Amino acid sequence: MVRLNDKTWEITASDARLPERDERAHKGDFGRVLIVAGSVGFTGAPAFAARAAVRSGAGLVFLGVPRSIYEIEAVKNDEAMVFPLPEDPGAALEELLPRAECSDAVLVGPGLGLTDWAREVTFGILRRAKVPVVVDADGITAVSRHIDVLDKLSCPVILTPHEGEFARLSDGLARLDRAAAAREFATAHNVTLVLKGHRTVTALPDGTAYINTTGNPGMASGGSGDVLAGMILALLGQGIPGAVWKAVYLHGAAGDMCASRFGQYAMTPTDMTDCLKFILR
Repeated sequence: MVRLNDKTWEITASDARLPERDERAHKGDFGRVLIVAGSVGFTGAPAFAARAAVRSGAGLVFLGVPRSIYEIEAVKNDEAMVFPLPEDPGAALEELLPRAECSDAVLVGPGLGLTDWAREVTFGILRRAKVPVVVDADGITAVSRHIDVLDKLSCPVILTPHEGEFARLSDGLARLDRAAAAREFATAHNVTLVLKGHRTVTALPDGTAYINTTGNPGMASGGSGDVLAGMILALLGQGIPGAVWKAVYLHGAAGDMCASRFGQYAMTPTDMTDCLKFILR
């Protein structure tokens, strides 16, 4: 790593290498992860996240979606195990919380919508989960409206906002430089914050910040963030040290490979997920 100051580091390629796998390992050794995502009109987000989690090495990927889109997601996903959630949020949580207890990490939010159902499910997971929870997209919007939920957590939380979402979350912190703002928010709320954008910043609760050096404007399209969320989830579930900032670096590296192969205009989130097989190799 390149040290920029006492608590800020710039990530390089050698830092993002993943550990070799034990030849005696089985799927149970590589993480059991749970994704809660999707709603009518937003069926791509859960599929992007699940495919990225599978491609990033998670041993078992479970995807819970509202019953209204279950059949669509079951067709979209071969490797992830999709299951339907009841329309009542309390009943949905009765289904989700035991699964969360058996998981190594949870992702909530991609394409989940801004309904009362989505909010109650998001908050129920945050209040009850004991494993790391990645909060993305609509999950972040729910949290931004009730920021106090972050101060009553019983689990490690990773928030992945883009600039607009961070402005709503931070109530003015965005006026500071990106690294300083991310560090201040992360320490104030005892969370890990991934502030997405040019030179994405990953800030830890202790105030340490990692600046990413990969990525390009071709990644600025719907679905790219869902891919990143799935990657973070997978590396967390596998217990890989530095999982969050390593996922950020590898996500950007996949985007750079796409840009070199297809150009920044034509590349898609599906291309990025496909390129992970080369990047991770």
